[in-house]
Amino acid sequence: MTLPTTLSAPSPTWTLDDFDYILPDALIARHPLAQRSASRLLHVAADGTLHDQHFTDLPTLLSAGDLLVLNDTKVMNARLFGQKASGGAVEVLVERILSPDLSHNPPQYRALCHVRASRAPKAGQTLELAEGHIRVTVMGREANLFVLDFAQPIAPLLTAYGSLPIPPYFERMAEAEDDTRYQTVFHDPNKTASVAAPTASLHFDEALLQQLADQGVQRAFVTLHVGAGTFAPVKTNDISQHQMHSEYAELPADTAALINATKAAGGRVIAVGTTVTRVLETVYRHTQPTQDQNAPLQLQAWAGDTDIFIYPPYRFGVIDRLITNFHLPKSTLLMLVSALAGRERMLAAYQHAIDAHYRFFSYGDAMLIDKVTNQG
Repeated sequence: MTLPTTLSAPSPTWTLDDFDYILPDALIARHPLAQRSASRLLHVAADGTLHDQHFTDLPTLLSAGDLLVLNDTKVMNARLFGQKASGGAVEVLVERILSPDLSHNPPQYRALCHVRASRAPKAGQTLELAEGHIRVTVMGREANLFVLDFAQPIAPLLTAYGSLPIPPYFERMAEAEDDTRYQTVFHDPNKTASVAAPTASLHFDEALLQQLADQGVQRAFVTLHVGAGTFAPVKTNDISQHQMHSEYAELPADTAALINATKAAGGRVIAVGTTVTRVLETVYRHTQPTQDQNAPLQLQAWAGDTDIFIYPPYRFGVIDRLITNFHLPKSTLLMLVSALAGRERMLAAYQHAIDAHYRFFSYGDAMLIDKVTNQG
């Protein structure tokens, strides 16, 4: 069965301006704090009250039997610089490494990539990258991405010669500190496939994770390999016409079982980040036998691509709370958190954060948002 990926019930037409706010440039965090867990935490409670706290207060806000769900992806060194055969500068961002075709002789190693150049390269052209250490051939295009053919396995090349693709709003090149701080402490090195970090997870250090475990807060993992589309602006004024980018997602069987058990026991499922939210709500649509929200949760293992777009008045099937960062104006992520707590309440929380000088975006402060069931 083909499921709808725009998952809001009929509603007033939301325009892009409905999700806008004015952010002073000085509040954009372009470097991390000295300590991961030193961030501030704005708790948006279900009753609409706002509580200024610190991320290290999280254990006081969670209970034994609650379940934290985290994204175990790792950011790859996806950015490469070089030149075309004509000598013109080129920048390549590897979006997705395709499965190698070993039936060919020699084997084919290909990737879907963003290519930035003064003129877009054409099929058959070659690009010299990483000061000549990497040579690729343009095979064609797939939607807005280029298919590039590499002469050897791609992942080791990126590790050796690529740079970390930090967000464009940092307005700087990647530095040594980003190699560790733009990765989570719990990433799976075998899942190095994202071009952006699951930033809500950057606040967790080993000490805080251990403290939560000691008090009986459970932990489980999903995977979503974050694509560059996470930074893509919405270009349609009617947001319901926006087409989300597609990303690979996976819910393991053990995580599905733990979520089901947590719900059955009366515990709360806390998604750490919008990537986790998108995985869980995608799987809910695909594997839950009934969409009756009073029915027991029966998630099953699932893997595939998701282009789920969540905006008000979406009804969440899995998550009870969300830990997340502050998101860009007019972004799909701001629309997602607005679906969880209500647009007006969320914009008011953002204005409070601005007035209180919270730090914004990937290296910024965090929010804990409680789901509001009745937003009417």
